[in-house]
Amino acid sequence: MKAFIVDRYGRADSVRAGEMPEPELREDDVLVQVHAAGVNALDNKIRSGEFKLILPFRLPLILGNDVAGVVVRVGSRVRRFKAGDEVYARPHHNRIGAFAEFIAMNEADVALKPKALTMEEAASIPLVGLTAWQALIERAGLKKGQKVLIHAGSGGVGTFAIQLAKHVGATVATTASAANADLVRRLGADIVIDYKKDDFARTLRDFDVVLDTQGGEVLEKSPQVLRPGGKVIGIAGPPDPDFANDIGSNRLVGLVMRFLSRRIRKEARRRHVSYSFLFMRADGDQLREIGALIDSGIIRPVVDRVFPFEATKEALAYVETGRAKGKVVIRVR
Repeated sequence: MKAFIVDRYGRADSVRAGEMPEPELREDDVLVQVHAAGVNALDNKIRSGEFKLILPFRLPLILGNDVAGVVVRVGSRVRRFKAGDEVYARPHHNRIGAFAEFIAMNEADVALKPKALTMEEAASIPLVGLTAWQALIERAGLKKGQKVLIHAGSGGVGTFAIQLAKHVGATVATTASAANADLVRRLGADIVIDYKKDDFARTLRDFDVVLDTQGGEVLEKSPQVLRPGGKVIGIAGPPDPDFANDIGSNRLVGLVMRFLSRRIRKEARRRHVSYSFLFMRADGDQLREIGALIDSGIIRPVVDRVFPFEATKEALAYVETGRAKGKVVIRVR
């Protein structure tokens, strides 16, 4: 089958088009013919080797962490799906590979595609939808009347997280450029901070939750906007010791993560708030709940551009610029 492959970690030109064997179907798997695949910053980070400490992939590797398509075969123990079902998924992180004509996934990671969406729209949802759900609903326990700051509101995670937080009944602040202010307001943002002109840490106070998608200085300043007991949840790093325990890292990797996160954890403790790193997990049950919100019209996808399959490298390069509004998608079939 045709696929886009990484043979060695490195620059953008380390991704190549090539032929790979059709994936092996295990007894709990569905084999999906890929119609569309979402493109994420995570794909570029995997390609560059940034995550090889916590995600030790075996190379060569097919990239792609978001998929929508049609089931063509099922394993002997599969009960939820049958051939012909239209589905979407974020594959388990050990079994990524959406930039290909076929992908095999455990049925527990898969859900029926929302009826309201095209394949391209559906492929834009799983990774960012699960990230927002696991950060705001599962970990933060966001409730009606609380206040949440979502960094980079016009990005893939941001556009979904704003809508989810408004559905819960929270007051939503976000950072965005002036050019994207109208977009994030239409999605439900109550307060928009122009990050090019204004300092969010000087403007916002007594928030309950911060969802950080940026890392670096933005993350380090985020505890300043929280009330005591508030939570910073970061998806751009650095990983913390709890994450090391969750993935069963060895002692050395755990020490590295403790060292990398020491500064933000110290600042959080000083302000009587908490910091945790989230690396979202595949979850078909949560995708079903997300699909119900989409089919009800509560959440809508935001797709910036759709690239043809043969332009996958160009799609990865476009995502790497950081200028996409919402998601970038590859049309495979």
